[in-house]
Amino acid sequence: MHHDVFVSGVGMIPFTKPGASESYQAMAAEATRRALADAGIGYELVQQAYVGYVYADSTAGQSALYAVGMTGIPVVNVNNNCSTGSTALFLARQAVASGAADCVLALGFEQMTPGALGAVFKDRPSPFERFDRATDELVEEAGIPLALRYFGGAGLAHMQQYGTKLSTFAKIRAKASRHAANNPVALFRNVVSEDEVLATPVMWPGVMTRLMACPPTCGAAAAIVCSAEFAQRHGLNRSVRIKAQAMTTDKPVSFEARDMREVVGFSMAREAAQKVYEAAGVGPQDIDVVELHDCFAHNELISYEALGLCPVGGAEKFVVDGDNTYGGQVVTNPSGGLLSKGHPLGATGLAQCTELVEQLRGTADKRQVEGARLALQHNLGLGGACVVTLYERV
Repeated sequence: MHHDVFVSGVGMIPFTKPGASESYQAMAAEATRRALADAGIGYELVQQAYVGYVYADSTAGQSALYAVGMTGIPVVNVNNNCSTGSTALFLARQAVASGAADCVLALGFEQMTPGALGAVFKDRPSPFERFDRATDELVEEAGIPLALRYFGGAGLAHMQQYGTKLSTFAKIRAKASRHAANNPVALFRNVVSEDEVLATPVMWPGVMTRLMACPPTCGAAAAIVCSAEFAQRHGLNRSVRIKAQAMTTDKPVSFEARDMREVVGFSMAREAAQKVYEAAGVGPQDIDVVELHDCFAHNELISYEALGLCPVGGAEKFVVDGDNTYGGQVVTNPSGGLLSKGHPLGATGLAQCTELVEQLRGTADKRQVEGARLALQHNLGLGGACVVTLYERV
């Protein structure tokens, strides 16, 4: 990385339930306008755009941006499952860091349908073939939707190895609700207790209740990334810098370990985090605030360990001691996370970015993590890809 990269503008729209949103074009254009307004520039200064989404036809990125402007710039459509938004950010940062461009837009959106995620193309091999086969071998519960079997299975493996209790996952969900109560753009803002989480409908006996899973939502989020020189020339905010970033994909261990935690990307996340810590010369103990991929409370728990926020096997103690919230070691998901905002696939990574930029600017209002200087983002998609990004207050 030779050029410093700053995030000078962020914007997102409130996420909504499937069927209640505007079209993906309207959502994406609005998030882009908000990010441009936050940066204080017009669209004509954007030199490239990376646009992420999962459930839309090809060139939906152009279609969304043409509502903002038709400037002829390169627009690249990005599709990387749940890590799509931060994959767009990864490419935008890479373009600026390499000197290929000075000002780049990363945009992510999703217009989702209700219910569990499923394949669109039924007439060809699924990218999940190997993941599904591994899951069938490791998890008996054939009647349960696959996403639940993946992440519930990972949580179950942790329970079996370390004696982790179902109530610990409920504690994580209750913590998310307390954080979300202070977030005007979270979909679910009602505070729920650990007991209330446990009392919601059982999705998998002994392993998961309904509130431990994030719902599908629709939404959009965007970021303007630029070089120091561009920011200075145009008078843009230079208070938040991307200090390090890494993206990983699966290695043989995902399947060879015969462990559901590996199937859902534990080593992939750990390797991305280690690369980031190494590149930045910091350790997990230096991080003040984290937005991590809590598609299920179970994934939040194993991610604490993958990111090095606590020792492997130490996640339950980390939760019970309150080290994952205000007053503890590190505030995790001050936005309320995916559990509270829902998970519009393409938008999630850029919504995480938006939250952390606001935290480092000191503009997060009631969610503000006092004195936040280093912020870590973790966004993971099965199939697979993981992006870990470290932001620094300059």
